[in-house]
Amino acid sequence: MSILRRFKDIMASNINALLDKAEDPEKMIDQYLRNLQRDLGQVKAETASIMAEEQRAKRELNECKADVEKMQNYAVKALEAGNEDDARKFLERKATLSEKETQLQTSLDLAEANSLQMRQMHDKLVEDINELNARRTMLKGKAAVAKTQKRMNEISSTVTGANESLSNFDRLEDKINTSLDEANAMRELNRGAEDDMKDLSAKYETKVDVEDELAALKAQIENKEAE
Repeated sequence: MSILRRFKDIMASNINALLDKAEDPEKMIDQYLRNLQRDLGQVKAETASIMAEEQRAKRELNECKADVEKMQNYAVKALEAGNEDDARKFLERKATLSEKETQLQTSLDLAEANSLQMRQMHDKLVEDINELNARRTMLKGKAAVAKTQKRMNEISSTVTGANESLSNFDRLEDKINTSLDEANAMRELNRGAEDDMKDLSAKYETKVDVEDELAALKAQIENKEAE
C-alpha cells in the first residue's frame, strides 16, 4: 500500500534538514503538520478496513467451527437411528469443513497480525503529530533564528560553528533510524522463519479418516446400549 511507504517516509523525515532547505521554514512547519494530518486520515481508513477484515475472518471461522460441531452431532444421531450411510455422509462433510477451518484459522492469524501492525502505525503517527504540535512554537522560533543566522553568515565569514548542534542532532537521528530499520528487518526475517516452519509442519499433518471415526462412533453407541 502506498500509504505504508508514505508512513515510512514520515517516520524517517528529518525536520531540521527540511527546515534548512525551506525558503520559508515557518510556513513549511504548518504545511508539514497539514500533511501529517492528511496521512493520519489515510492511515485511519486503512486501519479500519483491515480491522473489518479481521472481524470478517473471525466470524467465518466461528461459523465453520459451528458447522463442524453440527456435522458431528448429526453423525451421532444418524448412527443412533441405525442409518450408517447417513452418518458416513455427515462425517465426510465434517472432514471437508475441518480442512476449511484450518484455512480460515490461517487467514485469521494473518488478518490479526495486519490489524495489529496498522494499529501500531496509527498510534505512532498520532503520537508524532501530538509531539510536533507541542514543539511547534519552539520549531518556529528555531527557524527564525536559523534565518537570521543565515543572513549573518552571508555578511560575515568569521562566524563559524553555528550549525554544529544541528549536525549532531542529524547524526543522532540517523543512528535511531538505522536501529529502526534493523529492527524491522529482523521482524521480517523472524516472520519468514515462522512461515517456513508452518509449511514444514503441514507436510506431516494427518487427515481425519472417516471410516476410523465412524467405527469409533459405533463403538461408543454400542457401549451406551450395553449399559
